[in-house]
Amino acid sequence: MFAVVRTGGKQYRVAEGDKIAVEKLAGEAGDKIVLDDILLAGEGESLADAAKVTVSAEIIAQAKSEKVIVFKKRRRHNYRRKNGHRQQMTLLRILGVGDSKPAAKKAAAKADKE
Repeated sequence: MFAVVRTGGKQYRVAEGDKIAVEKLAGEAGDKIVLDDILLAGEGESLADAAKVTVSAEIIAQAKSEKVIVFKKRRRHNYRRKNGHRQQMTLLRILGVGDSKPAAKKAAAKADKE
């Protein structure tokens, strides 16, 4: 099963076992988190209801991405500015993409009643 999740203003297509780098999220390495903003979910070519799907992930590490050099120059004015930036990011391992636990508990409760 796959899902398209939105975090940090970007969208990622994820499946179980994937590793992704996202904008910095709160937490330490080893913490488990749930990605809430699910836009689309499905299995193969069929789509599932995104409201009933949860994506759980584990934080692998908090790191910095590649350095970006910002260089400004104005010709013939002796104006040069060089600056660098490294964006904070979080490395995630997707543990599971599937039905939400409350729905599973409801199904189990119905099975117990029968």
